[in-house]
Amino acid sequence: MSDRDRGPRFRRDSRPSGDNRAGKTGDRKRPPGRGSARNGRDASPHSPAILYGWHTVTAALANPRRIIRKLLLTENAARRLADENIDTRIAPEIVRPGAIDQRLGPDAVHQGLLAEADPLPSPDIDTLAQEGIVLVLDQITDPHNVGAIMRSAAAFAVKAIVTTARHSPEATGVLAKSASGALELVPLVLVQNLSRALSELNDRGFMTVGLDSAGGEDLAAIPLRQPLALVLGAEGKGLRQLTRETCSAVARLDMPGDIKSLNVSNAAVLALYIGASHLDLMR
Repeated sequence: MSDRDRGPRFRRDSRPSGDNRAGKTGDRKRPPGRGSARNGRDASPHSPAILYGWHTVTAALANPRRIIRKLLLTENAARRLADENIDTRIAPEIVRPGAIDQRLGPDAVHQGLLAEADPLPSPDIDTLAQEGIVLVLDQITDPHNVGAIMRSAAAFAVKAIVTTARHSPEATGVLAKSASGALELVPLVLVQNLSRALSELNDRGFMTVGLDSAGGEDLAAIPLRQPLALVLGAEGKGLRQLTRETCSAVARLDMPGDIKSLNVSNAAVLALYIGASHLDLMR
């Protein structure tokens, strides 16, 4: 339902409230006007996460671990939240849609909701459960791809996503919107050194499988076991050499069609399906 379809219900207040190289594609260019979604983690760790869009914001509101600092709503978004009995947790600032457009850029599909929140804490890698599947991302920099991977990870009940603190997009803005609420469901583990993190996973009994078009075997033909870590390489470059060497196995995704490479987010969902099927996790 569009904003025009709903009448006002809240009083307006202008005051602010307290590849596998299966993915041989280049990074998409970030749309203009979305400066909040910085591509990289070099900003201050105290920078707020910018969350917008219905699924993204309502998932954040439902997550007791997420601290919401500011909530901007259009009248119609506020009314929809009230109609669906969704607690805003803090007093929202009711604004016109254009005020959110000014914050995000005219191309952002915000559906009348924007929240500023504290980033979620990053768990330590040694706290990961030794069961199921985790994903490891080797310098995947496109926030659209990382967000799509997170959404697939939530769908397959992935235990965590491990990525580097640098050379990866912040969990905010475009990434959060692409994840469609998955940021609140899948823990994001930030590490300084990926090969060291993979070594820790190996030591803790994880089977670490890198995905690369030059892998020796098809992933579907490998006897997989839990706990399983699937390692995805950056768009275009694939896995870095040290990452490949640290994985306990390197596999490819065989496909019957003429196109043999997939976008990294598509490769992720295919690998997750194969892994979850082989580990009998689909029930």
